[in-house]
Amino acid sequence: MGKGKYAARKLQDGRQKARWSDRRYNSRALNLSIKADPLTGAPQARGIVLQKIGVEAKQPNSAIRKCVRIQLIKNGKQVTAFCPGDGAINFIDEHDEVTVERIGGRLGGAKGDLSGVRFQVLAVNDVSLHEMVIGRREKPVR
Repeated sequence: MGKGKYAARKLQDGRQKARWSDRRYNSRALNLSIKADPLTGAPQARGIVLQKIGVEAKQPNSAIRKCVRIQLIKNGKQVTAFCPGDGAINFIDEHDEVTVERIGGRLGGAKGDLSGVRFQVLAVNDVSLHEMVIGRREKPVR
């Protein structure tokens, strides 16, 4: 490849081709993070609870983490969401409407010993789950 006086266009084209080898550039340019994301770039989303499930923690921990399987209202995708708090799962029933957010693992992945769980429940029927767990609010009757 020439590096002469009139080689600017060729240098630019070569640099542009080489950038596609960079994983971060590639996913950013093709909007892959938004396409692969069930929330499609939004910070939070609402969904309907399909079932309550217990997810086993990864080694070396031994626990059954209480999670719910939900179907998002906006696009019908199904995700698993963790229910943070002692006894929090008891405030959630099937067919409840829950608000979920990302759990905050690195590179948008799972956090801690929860394999495959990338979201956590914020609210149930528009009432904060944390408020219900600490006893400040009661779950509304629908």
